[in-house]
Amino acid sequence: MLTAWMRKQELLYSGMMNNNRTKALFFDIDGTLLSEKTRRVPDSAKEALKQAREKGHLVLINTGRVYPHLTQIRSQVDADGFLCGCGTYVRVRDEVLYHHMIPHERGLQIKRDIDECGLDGVLEGLGGCYMHEAPSRLPQVERVKQSVKISGCPMPCFWEDDSFDFDKFYIGSDEKSRCKELFGRMPDMEVIDRENGFYECIPRGHSKATAIDLVLKHCGIGIEDAYVFGDSSNDLSMFRYAENCVVMGDHSPVLEPYATFITKTVEDDGIAYAMKELGII
Repeated sequence: MLTAWMRKQELLYSGMMNNNRTKALFFDIDGTLLSEKTRRVPDSAKEALKQAREKGHLVLINTGRVYPHLTQIRSQVDADGFLCGCGTYVRVRDEVLYHHMIPHERGLQIKRDIDECGLDGVLEGLGGCYMHEAPSRLPQVERVKQSVKISGCPMPCFWEDDSFDFDKFYIGSDEKSRCKELFGRMPDMEVIDRENGFYECIPRGHSKATAIDLVLKHCGIGIEDAYVFGDSSNDLSMFRYAENCVVMGDHSPVLEPYATFITKTVEDDGIAYAMKELGII
């Protein structure tokens, strides 16, 4: 079994050998690129991404957020592509490669099921984010709603309106919520436990990994030249898929078995540190 030091040396050697090949770099946002303490992308990370693009590498945002919810990150970094909604929307440069919406009637039933089972949250789609008009009884969900509101994400109408479609959703629960019953009503959805009573729900067959696979095939880049950067449980699919997996200093333990490089925290310039150590820049 390779020790951590031996694995690091192997990665460094591989990076030196393949340094001239175009690499595809896939970055999660919250807790990876964007500090959850300052709500900013560190200057060191901005510079690292800039240098990578100047060397001909592709910088791609791979996030659970839907595309309209990227105003904040797009104002801080330049990227070659956006893989959004855990694989439900894929855009490289100005070309939309893929977009999947939950069928309208199915979406209406999902809304009813969430309400009936006592959960609450945010429905997310290409049009923006949709929330109940009244304040949530769940304080943690209300905090999420307020965060979305100040992020600049469009909110065309409220949850109660039946005219819109959505791609995925993010829901919270408490001791009164019937989570098991709700999930039993949604065999067509992949439920990711985000901890502390939160769940991210994505149509089955979609993930951050399926989005990466699509982009690599579209761009003609091999898996050995793909690098993923993440910190949370919704990054698990891309960590299982990729060969080069960089986990942030603060991270979910579920990622550790798949990590090939553990870097520093966002605030301690973890992105720039990893990219330099791995020979990407």
